[in-house]
Amino acid sequence: MVKDLTTGSPAKLILMFTLPLILGNVFQQMYLLSDTLLVGRFLGVSALAAVGCSGCLMFLMLGFVFGFTTGLTICTGQRFGAKDAQGVKNSAAACTVLSAVVALITTVIGVAIARPMLELLQTPPEVLDMATVFLSIIFMGIFATMINNTSANLIRSLGNSKTPLYFLMAGCILNIILEVMFIGVFNWGIKGAAFATVLAQLIIGCCCVYYIKKKIPELHFNWSDLKISRSLAWQHLRVGLPMGFQSSIIAIGAIILQVPLNNLGEIAVAAYAAAQKIDMIAVMPLMSFGMAMAAYTAQNYGAGRIDRIKSGVNKCILMSGGFSIFIGIFNIIMGPELIQIFVGEGQQQVVDYGHLYLIVNGSCYLILSLLFIYRFTLQGLGQSIVPTFAGIMELVMRAVAGLFLVDMFGYIGACWANPMAWFGSFLPLMITFYITRKSLLKKFTSDNVLKA
Repeated sequence: MVKDLTTGSPAKLILMFTLPLILGNVFQQMYLLSDTLLVGRFLGVSALAAVGCSGCLMFLMLGFVFGFTTGLTICTGQRFGAKDAQGVKNSAAACTVLSAVVALITTVIGVAIARPMLELLQTPPEVLDMATVFLSIIFMGIFATMINNTSANLIRSLGNSKTPLYFLMAGCILNIILEVMFIGVFNWGIKGAAFATVLAQLIIGCCCVYYIKKKIPELHFNWSDLKISRSLAWQHLRVGLPMGFQSSIIAIGAIILQVPLNNLGEIAVAAYAAAQKIDMIAVMPLMSFGMAMAAYTAQNYGAGRIDRIKSGVNKCILMSGGFSIFIGIFNIIMGPELIQIFVGEGQQQVVDYGHLYLIVNGSCYLILSLLFIYRFTLQGLGQSIVPTFAGIMELVMRAVAGLFLVDMFGYIGACWANPMAWFGSFLPLMITFYITRKSLLKKFTSDNVLKA
């Protein structure tokens, strides 16, 4: 059920924890991928563009949810690594309460800003109504997303990455079935894709909560524990909120980029949306290695095993970096065939534009792999300031691309937004990591001398 990451081979532990995460994150993206694929093939390019225009705003809100719940449960992992059983239960209660409150707030905000933000982004008039419907339904389902992610991240914080994978696989299959039913049978159009995604998240989230109740006593708490103290809430919020805002800051950069991209027309928006889905699946393993380092680092930091954190980072760089080179080459070579899956025959310009995106991004995946490792390791140590600053750097770089490069170079300027953001974020994270590592190793050595 649970796994102690403070003993055993760091490389083996990280790899075995990462493999289910890779599959899990890929299946997580399948929720969005199935929307894009089914919408593009059965409802047409206009509907595909509507989903594409919604993507950055979805990332703004749902990215906050993903980052926030990951940050909350880092506190749970630290307590588990420290062998603090009551602390784990208290942390689980705090995660539950804070997730519910934030879900309510983000739902209200999301539904309220959906159409105004789409208009602000200069969404093409012919797809504005469809995009508004799709986005509003997704935002109304934020509570389901919060349930799913909080429960899954709590399980992962105890070293178990397999069980969330099984739920994600079931959720992906359920989502596809529901989409085919709602779009193909009930003829609900684009709203059917959104309803299917939300309903699948809700069902799987409830199943995940039930599993915790039956199988993971370490996370059980009493109703009285839900009355959390201010200090306990702050301990979690000071990690969770920066991680959530970090994702939202990055999304704001994507929103700034979306405006000039929308002005390039429906073809460019559709191509960017299809290529972005492929890109997101390709980088999921890189993100998964980073997420594994967050759980691994949190437990070892709680146990005071700083030496194991250093070794784990080095091993993870070799594994994730090697994969980043492989997947980058694969996307560059197979790009046209991959884009063709989304748009079918007779859309060569969309295919060409999408392939260009994959060439530019795929050539820079190694930097992204290092970025994830350094970012999540720092977050596993409980640091939030520098990762948030790195998120701001991503915002700045994407803003530069959106405000200047697209006007100067057109579509290829938009393609360079991600690599520029990665470089801008990577540098402060790398510098901070090595400074922090040196400081912690020095402190760890001094503590051992004093104990001796």
